[in-house]
Amino acid sequence: MRTAAMKPVWGVLVISAAAFVLSGAAAALGAIKTETVIYQEGQVEAHSVLAYDQSAAGRRPGVLVVPEWWGLNDYAKRRAEMLAKLGYTAMAVDIYGDGKTTVDPKQAGAWSHELRAGDRHELRARIAAALAKLKSEPMVDPTRTAAIGYCFGGTTVLELARSGADVNGVVSFHGGLDTQKPAQPGQIKARILACHGADDPFEPPLQVQAFEDEMRNARADWQLNIYSGAEHSFTNPAADSFHIKGVTYNAEADRRSWRAMRDFFREIFKPRPRSDGAHDKP
Repeated sequence: MRTAAMKPVWGVLVISAAAFVLSGAAAALGAIKTETVIYQEGQVEAHSVLAYDQSAAGRRPGVLVVPEWWGLNDYAKRRAEMLAKLGYTAMAVDIYGDGKTTVDPKQAGAWSHELRAGDRHELRARIAAALAKLKSEPMVDPTRTAAIGYCFGGTTVLELARSGADVNGVVSFHGGLDTQKPAQPGQIKARILACHGADDPFEPPLQVQAFEDEMRNARADWQLNIYSGAEHSFTNPAADSFHIKGVTYNAEADRRSWRAMRDFFREIFKPRPRSDGAHDKP
């Protein structure tokens, strides 16, 4: 009798426990908050998107996410949310200003060319303003920041490093490696990770070699990961839909480069010991 009487009780307990777990998982998934932040960025007004875990307390490392030449689209915002789930405060950067985006390669090329041409002073001014905005956010530890970028965004974060900005590290995913203003010896403070497709037709071997030579001359702390079989835009699952020769998604290179970034962040954002003997996260 006792065993029989207990069965429904255990059933209720199991169901209640399952409901609690599911509700907790739902709460965790819903804890990532995104909000638009507006600030002056060089000659334009930027409408960037901040992503963070609102259930977490305290300041945490901040990471800029600079999009491909299409502008601040859903892909860049999704990457920012992925970083937020890892425990960072991420800001997807509106590098063109006014929230401009396009799916037209000609328009994207024109917008990016305006910022890539010449000494890239305006490009550097815009990404510096984005970094300053990120550091000012109350949930960001301003002493622990990084910037990642895709394609044109990769070019942008490398220019941030070349400028001598006070940032712990930058990661370029299939970004342009060239520059009109190479870094001088001792100028780069940030550690650098460049993730490059071995078969990228837009970043030829001579450009890669010039980047390596520049980093050596600048005495930078740098890494260059080259992924076999990967072409341009290898991290973007929508790359093939653009129908641009040499622009294709590569799932293996995407997975490997994201893992490399995570390892890189663990290195540059080493947990700091607290007075209670524990360590800050991440």
